[in-house]
Amino acid sequence: RARMGLPALALLLAARLLHTQASPSARSFQVDYEHNCFRKDGAPFRYISGSIHYARVPRPAWRDRLLKMYMSGLSTVQVYVPWNYHETLPGVYDFAGNRDVEAFLDLTAELGLLVILRPGPYICAEWEMGGLPAWLLWKRDINLRTSNPAYLAAVDSWLHILLPKIKPRLYQHGGNIISVQVENEYGSYYACDYGYLRHLLGSFRALLGSEVLLFTTDSTGVEELRCGTLQGLYATVDFGPGSNVTEAFGAQRRVQPKGPLVNSEYYTGWLDYWGEAHASTSAAWVARGLEDMLQLGASINMQVSPFLQLTSLPWPGADYKDQYKPVTTSYDYDAPLSEAGDPTEKLFAIRTVISKFQPLPFGPMPPATPKYAYGWVALQKYADLLDVLDVLCPSGPVQSQFPLTFEALKQVHGFVVYHTQLPWDVPDPATLDAPPHSICDRGYVMLQKEYQGTLERDGQTMLHVTGRAGDTLDILLENMGRISFGANTSDFKGLLRNLSLNSRPLSNWLLYPLAIDTAVQQGWPHTALPKSSSGGRVGPAFYTGTFETPGIAWDTFVKFPGWSKGLLWINGFNLGRYWTRRGPQQTLFVPGSLLHVGHPNNITVLELEGAPPTPVLLFLDRPLYNRTLGCNTMATE
Repeated sequence: RARMGLPALALLLAARLLHTQASPSARSFQVDYEHNCFRKDGAPFRYISGSIHYARVPRPAWRDRLLKMYMSGLSTVQVYVPWNYHETLPGVYDFAGNRDVEAFLDLTAELGLLVILRPGPYICAEWEMGGLPAWLLWKRDINLRTSNPAYLAAVDSWLHILLPKIKPRLYQHGGNIISVQVENEYGSYYACDYGYLRHLLGSFRALLGSEVLLFTTDSTGVEELRCGTLQGLYATVDFGPGSNVTEAFGAQRRVQPKGPLVNSEYYTGWLDYWGEAHASTSAAWVARGLEDMLQLGASINMQVSPFLQLTSLPWPGADYKDQYKPVTTSYDYDAPLSEAGDPTEKLFAIRTVISKFQPLPFGPMPPATPKYAYGWVALQKYADLLDVLDVLCPSGPVQSQFPLTFEALKQVHGFVVYHTQLPWDVPDPATLDAPPHSICDRGYVMLQKEYQGTLERDGQTMLHVTGRAGDTLDILLENMGRISFGANTSDFKGLLRNLSLNSRPLSNWLLYPLAIDTAVQQGWPHTALPKSSSGGRVGPAFYTGTFETPGIAWDTFVKFPGWSKGLLWINGFNLGRYWTRRGPQQTLFVPGSLLHVGHPNNITVLELEGAPPTPVLLFLDRPLYNRTLGCNTMATE
């Protein structure tokens, strides 16, 4: 049956593609306010869509993931465009490789899928700073997501780069993009700046034309819908399977009395925070809510296909809900399609519901990707981080009387070392203290290169130390992800205020912005001469190893038995953070497309707190997500 089904599927895709490329003059996608529906080419239309983040899926897997979504019965995919993923520095753009959004959109069209585009400029998406570039914060007084002139100038510059790439792909122009979202859940932001929304509306219209359907998305609260909607933008809502569907769409009707019912984010799972239990949502619950909405004739987008942060830098963001809550590396929050692209029970439950309302594509669901357990791999310590600052900060340190933020140093991601000396003898334990809200986000403290412990945002902010005048004091500051949702202030990183020793401020700092990713991408430390390193296992240090594949390069998952917290690179590719001590995520996904066949695969680990006595990694054929150790169990805190 599979052999008979695949040609039929190819014919169906070809027919859809021909339809997609029909004469632009015959094509339209509009709201019918009289009959409360969408109209596509004049006929009533309802979409059933799923979200996919091209920035979180390795490019070789794009086709597989999209085809599985298509075979699930989805007619449409919803696509975020993270601004900071493409404009990495002011005026510096990257649309190559995994960032080739045009190639991704063209692939969706080839497979016969329609697209709902979400270009922001703010997208949330549990992504670093909600997709806004951190370099915006180089202007300390900037007001994000408002009519602030500096912010609007940066937004307009970006939209003039992005939206001309989008316009020819609009449905009206022969493409497959049926609608474009302006901003995202703006009603949940404190500013409530209608001038900002009006400015965006004008920019989108000027760059995309008058025919494209522009819309907003907000939660169902009265205040959120008051501040997040604007005349000229079609208002939609988002809610999950626990909501009363009638009440939720009633909220949409209060601000959008006519037109189709739309849930732009139907949550099939929920996000994970470090130190909290792995989120799960039952398949039956998700399916029931979906069926309830489809029976009302609603159009729906499901957060159906979250994947791992697979980029050249770790991009997960953080929420702020009474405290700073960083998001895990994995974006598989009990998803219908797993991190590795595997169909789950939840996907088939969704597919069954869809089949009650529209025919499913003919042919088999593509299978799960093959996995391989490569087993144990031994690592060896390469060097303590403080002993390789010449490699990681080749331009040398910045001198400053007092600490500077990452933004002042123009450091976007990663780490900065703050170095000074004890100004006097400390024979008895003295308190090294950080003012409230000044550690952003974790500080690893070394005295005379000996690890003393960790300072943490919304956590431990003091340590007791002893030493002699002139002893070196180093604090390695880690950015755990800029806030993507829930905060009203800009999320600056680093040491935001000065440290004190027994209430006396420290001064005369040397600041080392580290370019670890750049060094590892260029082959370091595997191409470097061996270093003689201390045998100590605590504190920030690099570990290296290699492994060979047995003639196949299949997807795998790596576990960190006995390790504490750090980052993993394989073949120079940053696979993100592990935090074994805190959980819940215990493995990192390694796509087979990153692995070599026939020659060694290079492993680099930066362990921040303490490696196990025997430093080994374990490669498995399945993930481990749900093991949480409470914060009070951590030895170093």
